[in-house]
Amino acid sequence: MRALVIGHGSIGKRHAEILTEMDDISRVSVLSSQNGLPYRTIQSLEGIPPLHPDYVVIASPTAQHSLQLRFLEDHLEGSKILIEKPLFDSIDEFDVARNEVYVGFNLRFHPMIGKLRELCQGRRLWNIHVFCGSYLPDWRPGRDYRETSSAKQAYGGGVLLDLSHELDYVQWFSGNIEVQNAVSDKVSDLDLDSDDLLLFSGLTQHGAHVQISLNYFTRKPIRQILIDGEGISIQGDLIANILTVVKGDETSDFSWPDFNRNDTYRAEHRAVLEGNTSKICTFNEGLQTMHLIESIRAWKN
Repeated sequence: MRALVIGHGSIGKRHAEILTEMDDISRVSVLSSQNGLPYRTIQSLEGIPPLHPDYVVIASPTAQHSLQLRFLEDHLEGSKILIEKPLFDSIDEFDVARNEVYVGFNLRFHPMIGKLRELCQGRRLWNIHVFCGSYLPDWRPGRDYRETSSAKQAYGGGVLLDLSHELDYVQWFSGNIEVQNAVSDKVSDLDLDSDDLLLFSGLTQHGAHVQISLNYFTRKPIRQILIDGEGISIQGDLIANILTVVKGDETSDFSWPDFNRNDTYRAEHRAVLEGNTSKICTFNEGLQTMHLIESIRAWKN
């Protein structure tokens, strides 16, 4: 299969390297303005149709996703397309009919998230509390964080979009969420014009209360999930890759010491290429997360 990666920033580079290692892929091309890349390189969308790509990964700044997807839908047919999360920077409703489109919420392929979904299915949940905090200047070593898309609202930066994994996976295993209260703002002394804090509370369609806190300014990274429900309490640490589950009087501990972040991307690509939709985020699910993001923005305004 012929693969194309649109964008060669940190995530585009990661996708290109992983796809190059996969036996299913015979050739990887990249759309980028950079020179000297170890791939066949094109510099405009118009260069895509002659490549006849079977698989396209959109790994550009979020603000460009809508325009690029529309171009692909107009000029390709029968291709598989994976858009790095989130789907868009704002709602853009249109029908995808000519290609298969998925959204790159790769944390769905983390073994802990899969275990959480398994534990929560068919169970009445009372409360879900999620915290994800890290320090943006540490994200991309060697790069000035102020020049990255995360720091620029016009490029689709900000925690509400950048850290939308949490919004996706909570809805994936608990159902759609209705916003009850939200704070989305820039509050720290970081030099950026995008939001660096989200405090969000909501109610799932099955009655579970949800609190999600995201930020760019916690110096020591924390990514934790706490869930309580009928007959169960769960504590998960997505950095240490440790999960503790209490059912009645029995406590079970799970750990994934050999987990590698790239494993989630490999599994995600494999799912798309093989047509296995049991975990992959569909286009419609990606739109549902965009509707939640717009509801949070509307609350703020």
